[in-house]
Amino acid sequence: MRFASLGSGSRGNATVVEAADQCVLIDCGFTIKETERRLALLGLAPLELSAILVTHEHSDHLKGVAPFARKHNLPVYMTPGTYHARDIGKLPQLELIENYQAFQLGELHITPVPVPHDAREPAQFILEAAGRRLGVLTDLGNISAHVENHFQACDALLLEANHDSMMLAMGPYPLSLKDRVGGPWGHLNNQQALRFLQQQDLSRLEQLVIAHISEQNNALEKVQEVFKPLAGEVSNIHYASQEEGFGWLEVPQPRA
Repeated sequence: MRFASLGSGSRGNATVVEAADQCVLIDCGFTIKETERRLALLGLAPLELSAILVTHEHSDHLKGVAPFARKHNLPVYMTPGTYHARDIGKLPQLELIENYQAFQLGELHITPVPVPHDAREPAQFILEAAGRRLGVLTDLGNISAHVENHFQACDALLLEANHDSMMLAMGPYPLSLKDRVGGPWGHLNNQQALRFLQQQDLSRLEQLVIAHISEQNNALEKVQEVFKPLAGEVSNIHYASQEEGFGWLEVPQPRA
């Protein structure tokens, strides 16, 4: 199993996961042309994709899903709440994720996990194949006990650290948006993400990607400083960017 990002942030998100006989795109917040361009940088053609998984209906995750799926005839998986939250137009094949039930795509096992976010029925995902376990966890305002339980024992994890609380408080956003972003249904700040990891069993975690880093309310240097204490516990720590995402990372076999 391996994974990569086409871009991560408020201007567009998309993650690619390749495992066994499947290659899935998680979200598509870019235009068709931009998605195709960014896929090409990873050495992928759209015809190599087998499905699109959607986390929620916010534009930076959804706006490119329907056009891209229509052009390339891809099935789209999302919760009923996400589907009904916006009129996204006709899809070539809609697969509704009912009651967050796990499902199988070939040899890839996918577990949707409900998260606290200001969307109608948001889901994040755990993907498993050949003994490898990848967690994708962004767009949530706090770590619920349910989330903490499901995201234990990952071999690789993509985790949001959206904002620095002081930068958000002192920044240009209107108060209503500051309250939304920093609230329990918004986005994780740097310290929340760190505390989540410090409470996890990290014995299996080999690849950690810090993602969805705000360009207005965070800074790479601040994020790197916050996660420096984990350097001795996690072999590889990476930072996703809005413009470039990150290149292919291998999800290793679980440690013996």
